Amino acid sequence: METIARNPANGIYAASPDYIHALEVRQPSRLLFVSGTMGLDQQGTAAADLEGQLELIWSNLRAILTSADMTVDNIVRLTSYLTDGAFMEANQNARLRALYGRAVPTTAIIVETLRDDWLVEIEIVAAG
Repeated sequence: METIARNPANGIYAASPDYIHALEVRQPSRLLFVSGTMGLDQQGTAAADLEGQLELIWSNLRAILTSADMTVDNIVRLTSYLTDGAFMEANQNARLRALYGRAVPTTAIIVETLRDDWLVEIEIVAAG
């Protein structure tokens, strides 16, 4: 599988170091679409704070990816659902750590979650 970042130099605003406009994926043999994943532990309890939830989310995503013989390197699209815009920077930093600085197409949306103790939810698409 080959991936190519698509950041046109003309006709659109500039991409930033951690943001790309598009990612072309050539010849993937399989795709994995992951539901919105919360910062819940194995008993289904949410971590008490944002940092704890982000840590659990990325741990949960790695477990899901592992079950499909994939890693975070296979992530080609990411959407974050935040309950507060103030969470943007912590979410961005957690994503950059988890992806080792690799940029993928990403969107963050401010939402009301199904439960008050769910502060952030992340869904991904992975290709292999």
